[in-house]
Parts: sequence; structure tokens; C-alpha cells
Amino acid sequence: MKALYDLPAPGKLNLFLHITGRRADGYHLLQSVFMLIDWCDTLHVEKRSDGQITREDLTTPLPSDDLVLRAAKALQAFSGTTQGAHIGIAKQVPAQAGMGGGSSDAATCLLALNRLWNLNLPLSELAQIGLALGADVPFFLRGRNAWVEGIGEQITPIELPPGRFAVVKPPQGLDTRLIFAAPDLQRATPAAIISGFAACAEQDGGEIKSLGFGRNDLQPVAERLCPAVTDAIAWLGRKGLQARMTGSGSSVFAAMPHDVELAGAPSGWQVRKCSSLAIHPLVGWAV
Repeated sequence: MKALYDLPAPGKLNLFLHITGRRADGYHLLQSVFMLIDWCDTLHVEKRSDGQITREDLTTPLPSDDLVLRAAKALQAFSGTTQGAHIGIAKQVPAQAGMGGGSSDAATCLLALNRLWNLNLPLSELAQIGLALGADVPFFLRGRNAWVEGIGEQITPIELPPGRFAVVKPPQGLDTRLIFAAPDLQRATPAAIISGFAACAEQDGGEIKSLGFGRNDLQPVAERLCPAVTDAIAWLGRKGLQARMTGSGSSVFAAMPHDVELAGAPSGWQVRKCSSLAIHPLVGWAV
């Protein structure tokens, strides 16, 4: 096998995100439900015999040392392989959006190279490499919707009803570090349990119809730092949709149980109708 093409790297939504505490080392403890969606990047990976790792940006220019290159180099070093790769990325999931685009790209890269280089590393070892790159990478490697705790490393797969969502990304992004450093960030939300979330997951005809559980504790700080978040929530509200922020980025989303016209967004906003994914398309690529 010399190449793997058209590999999806789906984004995610945080159906809620609570900060329940902070460790002595400064890392925040969280609880969240991560849902995969069909807003995806696409990777094309070709084997190189000279050991070099190179990248080609097929759409949006990426930083010189993005997570994909770091993932490939980390896997190369961990495995000791002398093989290399050329990786093309068609970027669609926006950056600084709270949708995990970079982490998903890194996970898809690890899964692809594990197969292309015939390393046959188990998922547990890929997750170990992934966690060193970013807290969300192990979730995308495991590839199932999940209840997530700790600093993001405690992942419990859960079954979620399907959902359709309006997702809005204003031009402005958000720096995760600034949000978590804010003195007014809520850091003491009482811990929840999975059954409590499940009881509040309102459904209509078997689909999620509203976001009835919890909130995003990062949202008040994010709205202060980036007023476009408030604007996007208000814009969806005028469409009759109840929106909240996802992750620590500037994207907001709302459950959309029936079709809603999403025309008329301000210039520069990215607006999409997305559907949930039950599993990552590459589930099973590592055991």
C-alpha cells in the first residue's frame, strides 16, 4: 500500500461543557458530551521511502508546525520507523472554533500512518501519543460519541440519538488559553452523571430537538472576549433556535429538529447545517 486518499476528519460539538475543578498543576477538570458531526476535513496520505514528513495545504494555509505534522513525527519517533509521508489536507473545519478540527486531523493522520507504515500499533498506544498532542485527540481516535471527564482523557462511549444542527462560525476566533486564564471563569460546577444527561436529552421523532441539559461554562468569558459569539447566538435566536457555544472556540450551534432557513448571515460568517455521526468513519482502523 503506497497511499490512502479521501480520509475524513470530522469535527465535534460539545453538547454541554462544565468545569468542575482545577488540578494543582493548573489543568482544568471538565465534564462534557462530545458528538461527532459531518463537517469534515479531508486528508490524503502518501508513503515516502526517504523518511521525510511533508505537508501540502490544499485549501486553507496552516501553521508550519501544525498538529498533523507533529502527530506524524511523534508516531515516527515512537515506532522507530524509517518511513516517511506526504500529507495533503483539505481544510474545511474552521480553526479556533471549538470543533476540534486540528485534533481530528491529528487522529486521522495517526490512524492512516499506522496502517500505511504497517505498524499495527494498538489503539491504546495511538491514544497515548495523541494525548501528548492534545486532550481531544484520543476522543477522535476512539471514534465514538462520548461522555468525557478529567482533562479530557476519561472517555466513556455513549449512545446518542441522532441530531441535526445549525452551526455558525463568525470570522473571529478564540484563544483557548485566554479563556482558561480568565479570573471570572466558572470553575466549580457540581459534577453531573450520565443518567442525568440522558434524562434531559429531549427528542422529537427519535432526534435531539433541544439542548436541555447544562451549559457551556466557558461561554460567559468567551462572549466578553469575543462579542461575535453573542452576535451569532442572537442571530440563531431570531431564527427560533436556542444556541450555545461549543468547546472553547467561537462557533455556536443549535439543535434543528425541523428545517430552518439560514440565509442572511453577516459577511464572513460560516453557516452550515450539520448532522451527527454515530461513529467515526475510520473506526476499526486500530484495535
